[in-house]
Amino acid sequence: MQKSTRPDPEGTTITDPVTGFTYPVEWVSACKDPESRALASSGLGVLTSGGRVLRRGFTTGTTAAAACSAAILSLRGPVRAVQIRLPCGLTVLVPAEGVGGHAEADKFAGDYPGDVTAGVRFTADARPADEGIILIAGTGIGRFARDTARNRAGEPAISRAALQCIMDAIDSAAREIGLSAVEVSLSVPKGEIIAAQTMNPRLGILPGISVLGTTGLVEPWDDHLTESMLERVERADRLVITTGRLGLRYSRLLFPEHEVVLAGAKIREAVERARGEVILCGLPGLVLKFLEPKILEGTGCATVEELSGRPGFDRLLGGVFKRARIQYPGLRVVVLSRQGDVLGDSG
Repeated sequence: MQKSTRPDPEGTTITDPVTGFTYPVEWVSACKDPESRALASSGLGVLTSGGRVLRRGFTTGTTAAAACSAAILSLRGPVRAVQIRLPCGLTVLVPAEGVGGHAEADKFAGDYPGDVTAGVRFTADARPADEGIILIAGTGIGRFARDTARNRAGEPAISRAALQCIMDAIDSAAREIGLSAVEVSLSVPKGEIIAAQTMNPRLGILPGISVLGTTGLVEPWDDHLTESMLERVERADRLVITTGRLGLRYSRLLFPEHEVVLAGAKIREAVERARGEVILCGLPGLVLKFLEPKILEGTGCATVEELSGRPGFDRLLGGVFKRARIQYPGLRVVVLSRQGDVLGDSG
């Protein structure tokens, strides 16, 4: 699954091409296996402080893109794997079996044992069309049951980044075999069953899984990675704790002189271990649920993002900040929109 990368000499630094974080020399030195160092250099692995490298997986969006690409390319001949350009900018080789316009790709979860969609199979069927590029979201892909802040009822639950990745893969494959127009039907045969194990039913997405992927990669997470994240937190004098890829990107722009650490859902652990100047910056969801776990109770909203679009959110945010200053007196909280606009700053 990984692209060819020359191993870094032992003792030199490695920069993660996905996050931009340069691993400390001592972390690299602790990793004695050249293949593991190469995996970390490629971005398909994450180096931990103890020298262990954990594999990143592929998102549902990446897997869907691979199935669609393989279906088109298989109109020319059998396919075993395809090159996919991810939203984060990396180009990776993804296994996908295709023949005669039909293809299948299984989701690789990497070293993330809690991924309920691990191994889920995407199927795609391609045929020449009269005009344009047409993507049909079939069975097993969820649809929104009601209007949300970013989607209309009945639309397939495919995120913008994932959709762009899929459409780019379709366009590239069609060009490669000389097709000017193509129709691709994408399905997840067991999607409805797997969706029951996800948040989708509570979010009003029925009756299948969501196709997602901000970077195109699934982050591994275990005790080793948590400890490495906390070590970065402890070393930082000017720290920004963030929750996801968009938060990471915008935090670096807003606070270029700070060390920005992606903590995911481990906000509490990071805040407790932090010292000096500390900022919590990210999208409303995880940030506000950390500060007030019951924030959605009685609102009728399924997500914090939906709540953020309601009248009076500014006033609600002010109350959250006031209580946060009491509970976490040294913590500054900055809440961002998906477009990077500052929705609120506890100052």
